[in-house]
Amino acid sequence: AMDVSKYRKDFPILNSDDSPIYLDSACMTLRPQAVIEAITDYYTNYPACGGRSVHKLSWQVTENFEMARDSLRRFMGAESSSEIVFTKNATESMNIVANGLNLTKGDEVLTSDKEHNANVVPWHHLAKHKGIKYDVLPAKDNYFFDTEALKERLNSKTKLFSFVHTSNLDGHTNPAKEIIEICHDKGVKVMMDTAQSAPHQDVNVVDLDVDFAGISAHKFCGPSGMGALYGKFDELKNLIPTYVGGSTVVNSTYKDYKLLPPPSCFEAGLQNYAGAIGSGAAAEYVMNIGRDNIHEHENKLNKLMTKELSDVESLNLVGPSDVNQRGGIFSFNLDGWDPTEVAMHLDEEYNIAIRSGMHCVHSWFNSRGIEGTARASVYLYNNEEDVLSFTNAIKESIDNRK
Repeated sequence: AMDVSKYRKDFPILNSDDSPIYLDSACMTLRPQAVIEAITDYYTNYPACGGRSVHKLSWQVTENFEMARDSLRRFMGAESSSEIVFTKNATESMNIVANGLNLTKGDEVLTSDKEHNANVVPWHHLAKHKGIKYDVLPAKDNYFFDTEALKERLNSKTKLFSFVHTSNLDGHTNPAKEIIEICHDKGVKVMMDTAQSAPHQDVNVVDLDVDFAGISAHKFCGPSGMGALYGKFDELKNLIPTYVGGSTVVNSTYKDYKLLPPPSCFEAGLQNYAGAIGSGAAAEYVMNIGRDNIHEHENKLNKLMTKELSDVESLNLVGPSDVNQRGGIFSFNLDGWDPTEVAMHLDEEYNIAIRSGMHCVHSWFNSRGIEGTARASVYLYNNEEDVLSFTNAIKESIDNRK
């Protein structure tokens, strides 16, 4: 088993007098000292520009920036660092692909029905402004992916199937390998939103054979406003960059310009060097602990949480009933409570941090007429004490309200 007490020491916020019981890692993870130090190190010891100047500091920036890219390459299981583009977040990664595919009127994009807004709104946007057709594949039994329906739904007009690997709504992981195989058999490209899967389990883009995948660093102990886009090199070469400018070109004149190959052509202007270097440090930190270990640990905590609350009659779980299907996420509603009321009460009375609302999966909730959920989510630094504090607080809150 994982020695959680050892890892907890790495997180400054968990070692103060008024440390919160933090159960909102599906939204954003806490950051360990190693990541904070990597960022501070850049700003303190080599606060220069990479790639342009020839002095020592500049070389150091470039070297650490590219080392961070390689850390993310290994984090995703990609073959070449040229297949990793630094972005602001997974949302930007999805948009780079959405805009870069040069989709035109009549082209179709299909997604699952449990997508984050990052994988819904770009398609609505293209439907509105470019006349593409955006369609949603319904679920099987409300929560599960329907592979048979996918086989029937894909056609010659389908240019892309884009789906969430692990849902941030209920923690359920879709059968990615099978989905990708079905799509490729029909000649359809595939993009994956791995923001909620890569931090919690080993993801290998080569093994999965996926064409594109997006991640956000703030979901795996990295800085905010940093992410990456993985793309097969040949697929990236065919994408039209959304933003261009300095650092994206070999040369330019008043008449013409010549773009650099990927990933540079997608990284316009001055980059967030500190953020990239911090993201690399975060990927290393998480890989060092081992994502299989993290997955097992989260499952153990979710089992305890589920067991402790299983006989609370006024609690309704949202998501698959089998706890093994829900990763580290426990999404629920309490009869007579608004989800936000639950979250505010836990924060004010117990110093427990959870999330409430629609978790940016508005389309799923709206289609089912549900106002949202309260959501507790665990990560590598949570322990059984955190879980029991939460479950006892829920029971006590219900009793006090009677």
